[in-house]
Amino acid sequence: MRKSTLCLTLSLALAGISAQAYAETTIRVGHGAADTYHMHKAWVKFKEIVEQESNNEITVDIYPNGQVGGDRELTEAVQAGIVDMTAPVVEVMAGWDPAFTVPGLPYTFANREAALEALNGDFGNKLLAKMDDFGIKGVGWMENGIRNITSNKTVTEPNDLRGVKIRTMQVEAHMDAFKSMGANPTPMSFNEVYSALQQGVVDAQENPLGHIYSSRFYEVQSNLTLSGHVYSTHMVLANPDFYYNLSDEDRTLVESALSRAIDYQQEVIADEEQLQLAAMKAAGVKITQLTPEQVGAFQDVTAPIREKYFKMVEPELINSLPQ
Repeated sequence: MRKSTLCLTLSLALAGISAQAYAETTIRVGHGAADTYHMHKAWVKFKEIVEQESNNEITVDIYPNGQVGGDRELTEAVQAGIVDMTAPVVEVMAGWDPAFTVPGLPYTFANREAALEALNGDFGNKLLAKMDDFGIKGVGWMENGIRNITSNKTVTEPNDLRGVKIRTMQVEAHMDAFKSMGANPTPMSFNEVYSALQQGVVDAQENPLGHIYSSRFYEVQSNLTLSGHVYSTHMVLANPDFYYNLSDEDRTLVESALSRAIDYQQEVIADEEQLQLAAMKAAGVKITQLTPEQVGAFQDVTAPIREKYFKMVEPELINSLPQ
């Protein structure tokens, strides 16, 4: 047994998950998000639908908050059959195939609607199919969120970030994008961001609204710029043995439940984002909505980054992006 798989097995045991204790009709879902986050709420909706419509002949157990590990560990757990389903951020797979970098490049998608059209169409299907090469079944897409910038200064153009120390994910394409704006990208663990902002280790950060609000970054940042520079998405993955051993009827139910849960997530996001923006404004945060011309300036300065990573991927995939 590989060391990582052994560690995952031990983590599952500590979380109270015993593979032997489960019937074939129990679906084990693990993810790294908080149990207050909209992705978890989507999984709860999935559980409700599956259990209700199977008359509890199929049960779903959800392990949130990184109980079993982070995105990479959970992906390996699904690959090994220790967990049945998970939903890591798609960039986790970029080390396996550069094609998985594309959805998270700056301004690959003009807005949420364009992103959903692409991911639910030919482009998204081509990416899901690539997971077959790694012994994992790609089954759909959940949203992480549209990434925006918080800072202690007003940001309306790329030059406003010149010299700014901004926390980013440990994603090379994201760091390249902020370097193109003249910023100093500083990757660090998500759970370190609040204290880093509070202590001035970094001047700014970028995340979806849900994370900005739930992690209370607005308490230590005076400005929020709705830059919408990246649509961040989770790829829903399943262990192929689990997936293909389902009866046709049960597999149809699982797929239908997932589709409806994803639709429900979009409803939750729409409601929550309006409330989150209002709450942050009430807390004294200056919220800047960029004009189309201002967004265009960010798109222009990051164009070479998109071109750089597009060249690493087969043209067929890039051509499948909606024009």
